[in-house]
Amino acid sequence: MPKEHWENVYQTKSTDQVSWFQTRADSSIRLIEATGMGHSAAIIDVGSGAAKLIDDLWHEGFRELTVLDISAAALKTTKQRLGTEISAAIDWRVGDILGCDLPHQRYLIWHDRAVFHFFTETAQQQAYIQQVRTALQVGGYVVIATFAEDGPERCSGLPVQRYSVAKLAATFGADFELVHAERETHQTPQGSEQKFIYCVLRRV
Repeated sequence: MPKEHWENVYQTKSTDQVSWFQTRADSSIRLIEATGMGHSAAIIDVGSGAAKLIDDLWHEGFRELTVLDISAAALKTTKQRLGTEISAAIDWRVGDILGCDLPHQRYLIWHDRAVFHFFTETAQQQAYIQQVRTALQVGGYVVIATFAEDGPERCSGLPVQRYSVAKLAATFGADFELVHAERETHQTPQGSEQKFIYCVLRRV
């Protein structure tokens, strides 16, 4: 995804006006906690943007947090919101998920809400999944949300790949076991509805 596009989004729109804004990421937090990995689990939030998930995870007691986004402007917003003391305890990474260096077998939970569906080409999807294999421990969990089959065809001016639960699980392949799936209707700040699926996959 073009870095310039996302830097422009986060430099020109307030945090609560982007279509994916959530006051609180209830589904993500609930599914992360439901993995049973505990508050000491190392978590990476991929495409974190300026979302408040990291704030919420910190206040829930999670401390091994890594935040990755292609936009430095987005991460700057989150750092300022959290304050110096909390920000200093978090691993901040600016980079494109398809090509950035990630620590080997570091994480027990890989979280992604609404990044993977921007990769519309098979080669991009497979590069992303290879990054998951690199960074996620065997026995760890992927908590991922994408647009559902009846979700939007575009987001932020870009085309997206929509998924059924079966298609998303099949795309990740035999290395990942589907352990839970659910749907969510997201209400955007502009008042429209977006249909999402959430899947929890365990690396086997």
